[in-house]
Amino acid sequence: MTRRDVRSQFTLEPIAEEVLERILLAAHHAPSVGFSQLWDFIVIDDLAIRNEIKKMFVVENQRASMNYEGERREKYKSLKLEGILDTPVNLCITCDRSRTGPVVLGRNTLIEADLFSTCCAVQNLWLAAKSEGIGVGWVSILAHESLKDLLKLPESVIPVAYLCVSYVSEFLLEPELETVGWQKRSPLRQHIHRNKW
Repeated sequence: MTRRDVRSQFTLEPIAEEVLERILLAAHHAPSVGFSQLWDFIVIDDLAIRNEIKKMFVVENQRASMNYEGERREKYKSLKLEGILDTPVNLCITCDRSRTGPVVLGRNTLIEADLFSTCCAVQNLWLAAKSEGIGVGWVSILAHESLKDLLKLPESVIPVAYLCVSYVSEFLLEPELETVGWQKRSPLRQHIHRNKW
């Protein structure tokens, strides 16, 4: 309940290599469909690369703002939605959909199970980072084809998550988008169904 998507509380304090490795090890121990472990972790500490990714974000964020009108658009534009240059390390978590060949145990019917498995690795990473006092922010406002080109990802490799990773000045008690009035948490009972919808 205290895991947060961090955007505004990052510091630039360096993360020791052994700490980063512990976090990545936790991610690597996530469950995966058919024990396929199709993820890879690209550690991005090069400022020039992060500057290019920030430019991609600015373009996509401007496009995303056009989904809203009036006050909602202005509210959207006021939100801080990334920490690409505010953190010493960014991570791109990928899924190589061809690594184990065309057949993956458990992926016959639900082809996207490999992507879901990669998301399990992201969640493991996030929880491990929190236990180290490190915040993580997921930047979803990026064009994946541009990201693939910049990071020179092979054709079969899909970027699943782009994460900003850093120590933080504080972990907020409530999600940031809730505290700024973008959205409220809905009650659990609203999301529970029994036997049928």
